[in-house]
Amino acid sequence: MMDFTPQLRVAEAAAREAGAYLRSRFHEVHRVNEMLPHDIKLQLDRDTQQLIVQRLTQAYPDDAVLGEEGVRGDTAADSLWIVDPLDGTVNYFYGIPIFCVSIALRVHGELVLGCVYDPMQDECYTALASRFARLNGRDIRVSARAAMAEAVVFVGHGRHDGSGAEGVRRFAHISSQVRKVRILGSAALTLCYIAAGRFDAYIENRIHVWDFAAARVILEAAGGALEYCPLAENPHSGSVIAWNGALPIHEALQLPQQ
Repeated sequence: MMDFTPQLRVAEAAAREAGAYLRSRFHEVHRVNEMLPHDIKLQLDRDTQQLIVQRLTQAYPDDAVLGEEGVRGDTAADSLWIVDPLDGTVNYFYGIPIFCVSIALRVHGELVLGCVYDPMQDECYTALASRFARLNGRDIRVSARAAMAEAVVFVGHGRHDGSGAEGVRRFAHISSQVRKVRILGSAALTLCYIAAGRFDAYIENRIHVWDFAAARVILEAAGGALEYCPLAENPHSGSVIAWNGALPIHEALQLPQQ
């Protein structure tokens, strides 16, 4: 099996540099490129992705990059970096210090490494698939909680995730079963929190691959599980169920008959 430790070092260095850049500009007034009903596109997102792409391609010029802010090269390439330069843009724009940089590498169709960096907490999550998951160099593991009544979960709901009234029903159904529902505003950090045993499950109807690719490697290497169902018309977007592997999450999601 190929050792991707050198690539992980490059990804971590790029994520930390991008995170430092975001942190240094956190209190500025930011240029908005696009204001959507449930999202915001900042020029800063593009600038940060450009920084990351430069660092990755300096080290690996033949690799392609798929990012929230665009593509470099052929996404069918053997080696593809998957980048979210700023996961939690709305938080960032509103001055909420919960956001991160996310970098994954996919080789021959398989995710092999992930790095998620939270610059405001200086927490760097790293993983090599099937080998280890770490937070600032310390091994992490999902929780052992197996009862929904003990769980802390994220449940997406409403028009923003494409679920509409059904999503609101699902939110109410799940929230009545668990200890707490928490919504961070960053998919990657939420999944990393499951990997670290802080959260226990994540349910989202509409998410993009760059939102969760790196965190998926971290979560699964920490003992968790993630199921992704892509949309027929767009394989880069779909629904996700992620959990610690112990909760009866599928049974809990079954809505009662009306």
